[in-house]
Amino acid sequence: MTLQQNQLPSLKESITRYNLLAKKSLGQHFLLDPMINQQIIALAGDLTNKNVIEVGPGPGGLTRALLDSAAKKIIGVEVDQRALQLLHELQSFYPDRFQVVQHDALKLDLTTLCDAPRQIIANLPYNIGTSLLLGWLKQGLEWKRMTLMFQQEVAERICAAPNTEYYGRLSVIAQWVAECVIVKRIPPGAFSPPPKVYSAVINIIPKAEQPTPALFKAMEQVTAAAFGQRRKMLKGALKNIGGEQLLASANIDGTRRAETLTISEFGQLAHLHHNINAR
Repeated sequence: MTLQQNQLPSLKESITRYNLLAKKSLGQHFLLDPMINQQIIALAGDLTNKNVIEVGPGPGGLTRALLDSAAKKIIGVEVDQRALQLLHELQSFYPDRFQVVQHDALKLDLTTLCDAPRQIIANLPYNIGTSLLLGWLKQGLEWKRMTLMFQQEVAERICAAPNTEYYGRLSVIAQWVAECVIVKRIPPGAFSPPPKVYSAVINIIPKAEQPTPALFKAMEQVTAAAFGQRRKMLKGALKNIGGEQLLASANIDGTRRAETLTISEFGQLAHLHHNINAR
């Protein structure tokens, strides 16, 4: 550590200096406990020579833990002007390893920010976490791993098995392209301000084989139809996308409901739907 880094103000001092209070409108809940932040970084695997993108670093608690890791470079993508001032100060202590990007992550292709191998590690804003994830899942070959924090219910939906309460469209799409495992649950009291629910950290590791954009779109259409009217039998729910033919070709009973299908069975339907549309 350099003499300059020894002069780095504490996280609490930085938050006070920039009057950085979490904004409900931005879905912010700041995780300030250094031990928990270090545990999250440890769960992200070996970061040696990896470029890591953090979305919504806020006051930089997780960022500081990342800077203590073996990561080659850390890029923080932040839209909150108040947090940007604090992050630029942090950047001045680590000019070679930490870069701040002012941008809305929903409107930015993160892969343009750094070379592979790259990972995403983030405590995602509650109100846009799912939308961000769906975008990143379409780029599976670009990411070594994503270590992401969501509200616990969203995490349960991502990792849910068939015939369980939380199994749905998000479960199918995420598990179709990646291995998804909840690795840590975090109580509300660990955050400032405390949310009303628990949070959970998920490791999402993209599979070696990824669908083409056209096949991914077909899966989106199949799952949207199947779970859009989840109380309906599949023969009714999939009617508008040629469900009778799809189900017959996949040898799937049309009286079943969406939540009973496995990821593999949804994969069959997506392939068939894609092939029909490609003719």
